[in-house]
Amino acid sequence: MKYKTLWKPNKEKAQKSQMFDFLTEINQKYNQEFKEYYDLHQWSIENVSDFWGEFWEYSKIINSKKYNFVVDDPKKMPDAKWFEGARLNYAENLLQRRDNHPAIIFRGEDKVKKTITYKELFDEVHRIAEGLKRLGVKKNDRVTGFVPNMPEAIIAMLAASSIGAIWSSSSPDFGIKGVLDRFSQIEPKVVFAADGYFFKGKIFDSQEKLKGILDKLPSVEKVILIDYTGNRNTEEISNAMTWEDLAQPAKEEMTFEQLPFDHPLYIMYSSGTTGLPKSIVHSAGGALIQHLKELRLHCDLTENDTIFYFTTCGWMMWNWFVSSLAVGATIVCFDGNPFYPEADALLKMADELGITIFGTSAKYIASLEAAGVVPMEISDFPKLKAITSTGSPLSDDSFEYVYDKWKKDVQLSSISGGTDIISCFVLGCPILPVYRGEIQCKGLGMDVDCFDINTNSIIGQQGELVCKTVFPSMPVYFWNDADGKKYNSAYFEEYPGIWHHGDFIEISKHGGVVMLGRSDATLNPGGVRIGTSEIYRVVENINEIEDSVVIGQQFEEDERIILFIKLNEGFELSDELKKKIAILIRSNCSPRHVPAVILTTTDVPYTLNGKKVEVAVKKIIHGKDVKNKDALRNPGCLENFKNRDELR
Repeated sequence: MKYKTLWKPNKEKAQKSQMFDFLTEINQKYNQEFKEYYDLHQWSIENVSDFWGEFWEYSKIINSKKYNFVVDDPKKMPDAKWFEGARLNYAENLLQRRDNHPAIIFRGEDKVKKTITYKELFDEVHRIAEGLKRLGVKKNDRVTGFVPNMPEAIIAMLAASSIGAIWSSSSPDFGIKGVLDRFSQIEPKVVFAADGYFFKGKIFDSQEKLKGILDKLPSVEKVILIDYTGNRNTEEISNAMTWEDLAQPAKEEMTFEQLPFDHPLYIMYSSGTTGLPKSIVHSAGGALIQHLKELRLHCDLTENDTIFYFTTCGWMMWNWFVSSLAVGATIVCFDGNPFYPEADALLKMADELGITIFGTSAKYIASLEAAGVVPMEISDFPKLKAITSTGSPLSDDSFEYVYDKWKKDVQLSSISGGTDIISCFVLGCPILPVYRGEIQCKGLGMDVDCFDINTNSIIGQQGELVCKTVFPSMPVYFWNDADGKKYNSAYFEEYPGIWHHGDFIEISKHGGVVMLGRSDATLNPGGVRIGTSEIYRVVENINEIEDSVVIGQQFEEDERIILFIKLNEGFELSDELKKKIAILIRSNCSPRHVPAVILTTTDVPYTLNGKKVEVAVKKIIHGKDVKNKDALRNPGCLENFKNRDELR
């Protein structure tokens, strides 16, 4: 690894951070002398009950009944019991602020602008919760959203969770089968849906798609239709009523159902690229305490901050980001194309709204650079203190771009975790430096390690991401998995009693982490394991190349590397370009990384949540079927990879 420091926290600012404050509190209470983050992290994984118990107190989680113990067994994976005896409500914790401070600022491209205060948010949740009770919704019922990233999605989720119902949501750009693959498993009682959404200035009607979904969802008793684009038509949808009809003035005091720590809050879904998506159930307490830890300590989010995350309601970053309301911060929701009407649209919004924490994807940052956008020319972003990036590994060049072209004094937090844990394994830290290409640290309380093929812990070498100790945001169970077989198979088959995440990583000697791609996409030429992101870091910074996908092909009793590239307009795959690609990969990685074959493709497959799908391409070139194409944003592109003569 090459270590290049891109940012160091200002000492005075660092000592005012919540991370430093928490460290100081632990020092005083436990008679420790921790001087840096790594000391605190080690303590947090060696003293699991003490750490999570102390953070419960530090974050002032609202509860009606105190817990009997923090965790019954820190090594019991799965099935550890957390905060047994506690009673709380997730929505109550997110609605504790009730003044005229902005809670949600909404932008629907350039078509819709709205601001909702904390008082207005509480009142609207109160009305919708009472409306749901009138419809007969009760504890453990499933309430779903087929909605854009808009305030009504948050209000509906909070109203459902205030009752103890379970929320699950899907973005309206999902296809009918993609939604049914998810919602039909959990049999929702109520569906919230918008009439449509805006994308690149155009209106896309969701109501025909909604009818197709409802035809195959007999469990649905009521559909709540939201007027977003001005095309709402409740008459054509059976069992439909308007949002306004549901939100009648409340007649009773607002009540929050007091529930156990592990009561189900969210049902999330795996990408579903290899079969029906797994329905992953997350607890209210687990999501709340983990999100507060990450938002307050790792992001240093306060009630005075304005946080934005570019996400849809079908991605776990939405659930993560919404928990910012529990801190009392202002959250900014955006729906639409991030490059409409211009490539700098979100940057101008960030400047206008004084966003302090800007969350996005690695793809967005790379696309900004490719579009020639120089954020520094728009503004010096005086309030921006952190940029977070996830979805895929952030390239070295994107790290450099942020500091050279966006802002020099900013904490760039590449973060990684996922739907499975509704949070992060590795993320940022306001009291640590940022090194090029590295995620800053392992999360507090997350006993993350890197295993080689013999299950040895390794530093400075590539291996499997594992977590050796329990954490509260582990799924409570999978839906329709009574014996827990699917759950155990997903995370504990490889290493019994140890969480196996399926990511290929490298941990640096100073504790930073480099993500190298998914384990099931790892290349293995000559028996040497190579992470796909190492090749992407090089290839996708070549001017001629817009995108790429790399896979391993079984060939002559070994595996060879095949690189598919999507060329930028005006370029062709010449022998000269092939040579250039090979030289750059060899010099930046190693001779083993150089592809045996380089081919063009018109497009690269992505999941609906924007993750590259190497496994689908690998299956196709080996003559296998891709079972669930509806999990892909662009399934038609798979035809590009079929029956390629060059791979025979």
